[in-house]
Amino acid sequence: MSADENRNEQLDEELKYAAEAAAEETSTDAGSNISEVEALRAQAEEAQEQLLRAHAEMQNVRRRAENDVEKAHKFALEKFVKELLPVVDSLEKAVESTEGSASAGELVASIRQGVEMTLSLFISSLRKFNVEQLNPMGEPFDPQQHEAMSVVPAPNAEPNSVVAVVQRGYLLSGRVIRPAMVVVAKAVDTPKIDEQA
Repeated sequence: MSADENRNEQLDEELKYAAEAAAEETSTDAGSNISEVEALRAQAEEAQEQLLRAHAEMQNVRRRAENDVEKAHKFALEKFVKELLPVVDSLEKAVESTEGSASAGELVASIRQGVEMTLSLFISSLRKFNVEQLNPMGEPFDPQQHEAMSVVPAPNAEPNSVVAVVQRGYLLSGRVIRPAMVVVAKAVDTPKIDEQA
């Protein structure tokens, strides 16, 4: 063999070795590139999930804030209305106190008429602001809206129904701001049967 042939063989071996090394590098680079792509994909999916969670949380916060603002608007007058209710009660008592005094004269009748008109105007003003009167006479007793002052036997009324209203109750936008004070009918005692007979 000549020196040129030896050199060619050495070059061929070196080329084969270099090609094998390059092939190995390419395969390890491709494997690492694939794992890098998968890692980036996983990070992108996690970031998207976090974005969706943050968006949903923001919607919940917005809804809660809107509900709070709506309730604040709806019930902002509650303290004010509670302060006005004794005025309504006084006007109602003034009207009630003049009911039996037809013989008292024209002056009492005119005062009564003025108080009735004032009371009517006052109640209609309260209605404009979603304040409703509770006058549960004859209705079943409801502990959510009524406060029982006493229980009395009432043969002509249904058991657990309201037979008298001591003080009217009031609702503000459907919420009780003062329960009605009522007298409730109790069941009439049925005659006891003598079981020993």
